[in-house]
Amino acid sequence: MDEADRQVLRRCRVRLVSELQVAPLWDALLSRELFTPGMIEDMQAGSRSRGDQARQLVTDLETRGNKALPLFISCLEDTGQNSLASLLRTSSQAAKGDPQAIRPLDLKPVALRPAGLKPEELRVVKQDPLKPTPGKLTPAVLGPEELWSAKLRPEVLRPEDIGSGGFSDVRAQMELRGNPDLAYVLNADPCGHCLIINNVDFSLRHSTRAGSDVDCEKLQRRFRSLHFMVEVKQNLASKQMVHTLVELARRDHGALDCCVVVILSHGCEASHRQFPGAVYGTDGYPVSIERIVNIFNGTGCPSLRGKPKLFFIQACGGDQRDHGFEVASTSPEDRARDSNPESDAAPFQDDPGSYDQLDAVSSLPTPSDIFVSYSTFPGFVSWREPKRGSWYIETLDSVFEQWAHSEDLQSLLLRVANAVSEKGIYKQIPGCFNFLRKKLFFKTS
Repeated sequence: MDEADRQVLRRCRVRLVSELQVAPLWDALLSRELFTPGMIEDMQAGSRSRGDQARQLVTDLETRGNKALPLFISCLEDTGQNSLASLLRTSSQAAKGDPQAIRPLDLKPVALRPAGLKPEELRVVKQDPLKPTPGKLTPAVLGPEELWSAKLRPEVLRPEDIGSGGFSDVRAQMELRGNPDLAYVLNADPCGHCLIINNVDFSLRHSTRAGSDVDCEKLQRRFRSLHFMVEVKQNLASKQMVHTLVELARRDHGALDCCVVVILSHGCEASHRQFPGAVYGTDGYPVSIERIVNIFNGTGCPSLRGKPKLFFIQACGGDQRDHGFEVASTSPEDRARDSNPESDAAPFQDDPGSYDQLDAVSSLPTPSDIFVSYSTFPGFVSWREPKRGSWYIETLDSVFEQWAHSEDLQSLLLRVANAVSEKGIYKQIPGCFNFLRKKLFFKTS
């Protein structure tokens, strides 16, 4: 869906959710192949009220390709909802006639300056922080003057300063690990289940993910060393992925302390309320990260209530390539051009099953005790080398090996993000959605 059509839907969203009659629409949406039967079943099952179903329908419509809006207007006309059809058609025509009418406001920054300071004086200059500049405010420092430069100078923590491993750091981490109010208790042995879904061979729509087996082997060894029961599933279609995840969620986790899900696959952007992105089954159909995570919520997986549920996603978040920006230095091995990294981006297919556009903006209360780690920033590709595996998994494995005995999960992933961001000519930065209530330290002994 192009940006103009997307903005039309968002401008009309409130009225659509308020007035849309979804019950007569389902057959029309199926006949025009705007949605698959499974997608419509999901909307009906997951959203019981008319308003919830309408909201989900409008949100998901943004992912259904460039012809979605005119086809949806036709469905409205076929079901007698002419006022809404007219609203969308008129808004769409206005947007195409005057793109500025529908484009989001282009806000420009306004520079604020002290009274009497001329615009040409607003420039960046190197200045002694203790020497006042005319027209600017000098920070006030309380305390003896002799302490100013030595004790009260602001400092910025570098990534290598985090969790330096000194005696005081280790002692502080040990105190946290032993405090059940501040850290999850992972005393069970085995600690929990770890499911790895490794999709390598796809239909004609997507390429083979060379190097993914390398990632899978590393993760098997790593999570076994962290006292997890590791189970690997190879080359699952989208429905098989969901079935496997539901089966894991329905197990009795009562005697266990944690659960880990790792997905290695092609990925794409997808409409969402809580967690962005989707991963592809080997049949070329996507499963949203949000749906995967919600399988393990309190209703679907009651025996994991209050226990950490960790998701690691090695897949593209979109198809943008990040060239980065110039910094002072880059290590020689990262400048090497003899490597041939591949991306896990799935190219856009102009058909009703494509998830090709930016994420919809919406929100819901987010479940607790959830941690989702993404190999790349939403919208960008994730790099993988055929012989060494993906940058993200290779770095994750190395960092866990060196630091999991002394640092919590979030500190470990800060190290991963910093290391991955320094790799390659094209750039990549992992990220996460953290809804854990406490620190998490893996069981390493």
